[in-house]
Amino acid sequence: MNIQIKKSSIQEQSAITITGSKSESNRLLLLQALFPNIGIQNISNADDAVLMQKALSSDSKIIDIHHAGTAMRFLTAFLATQKDREVILTGSSRMQERPVKILVDVLNQLGAKITYENIEGYPPLKITGQDIDGKRASIKANVSSQYISALMLIAPSLKNGLELTLEGEITSIPYINMTLGLLRQLDVNAEFKDNIISIKPVIEHLSPVALIVESDWSSASYFYSFVALSNLETQITLSSYRKSSLQGDSVLADIYKEFGVNTTFNNNSIILKKVSKNNKPKAFNLVKCPDIAQTIAVTCLGLRLKCELHGLHTLKIKETDRLVALKNEIEKFGTFVSITENSLTMDNSQPLNDNVTVETYKDHRMAMAFAPLGLKTNLMINKANVVSKSYPDYWHDLINIGMTIKEI
Repeated sequence: MNIQIKKSSIQEQSAITITGSKSESNRLLLLQALFPNIGIQNISNADDAVLMQKALSSDSKIIDIHHAGTAMRFLTAFLATQKDREVILTGSSRMQERPVKILVDVLNQLGAKITYENIEGYPPLKITGQDIDGKRASIKANVSSQYISALMLIAPSLKNGLELTLEGEITSIPYINMTLGLLRQLDVNAEFKDNIISIKPVIEHLSPVALIVESDWSSASYFYSFVALSNLETQITLSSYRKSSLQGDSVLADIYKEFGVNTTFNNNSIILKKVSKNNKPKAFNLVKCPDIAQTIAVTCLGLRLKCELHGLHTLKIKETDRLVALKNEIEKFGTFVSITENSLTMDNSQPLNDNVTVETYKDHRMAMAFAPLGLKTNLMINKANVVSKSYPDYWHDLINIGMTIKEI
């Protein structure tokens, strides 16, 4: 499915309800599989969460998680704990290019039994469930926080718990803190001090508890971009969000002040309002929130602002190499982009080209991040149905706020 976006204006006031956080949902689904007394409300309807639920309930000997990177990491750890069960865990061709060796090495050191079916360090994996009785391990912390979260999530179910030492600069600390916060909501004894995470085993069953998943802040990012690119006084109300969020991407409220967008918390909603114009060059370090890099880059593109984004080294191992993808697609609009291993710089001195076709690289965030440019120019987004990975209702919601969208 390709989407044609005609240059449009959004309504001065509108309201959207966004599905539960994919990140929170996937963590809680794994914990629920380990501790069935946990109840979950407002689970994400994203493909990743649906695949996670299906995989956790499956008794198949082959589990295919397609493009779901989080599910690959989390299920690798979960299945390693399922005694007497043997599973081949695989995914799409791109998933088989995404490294998992760091996580597998730590699990095997703790007592797991995981081998590679094809290329060492990459899926598919052959996982033979074991009683894991190792307690202490070290892991490189500068690659992906999902490896760390995967280990943290299974830790309460391990005989001796887990003491995990993080080596090097820690990437995406907010995601580690999210996992820590969810464990603590379940009364699991979990601490993160200096560079050591300590999680005690749950000796008895957890008490029954029902947790409500907050809506996804990374999905909110696209509406921040829409408001930033709109006229003064434009506002969008989004539900359901908490001021005391566990999600690192909630830093959006602070970042988008730099674009003249104010965030007001009202009960379980946030109100985004364009209150001023700020045309100064932008510079952000996104090492703690890399998933919103594409949104911010496109906001700067739409506003024709010079932009420097740093802390982006994890973007190279996402659904695609997001740094290369951003450079390719932004330059189609007439802007020169410079990238390094962990940064992106844009000049944005030229007018936007019209009727550009944006490729999505099987990456949901590429499709959604570029859509707000429809406030400034006409564009086409190819294979736009990729948004189902995290936000299946995205195009419908854009029509509801006033965008002119046609399926081609």
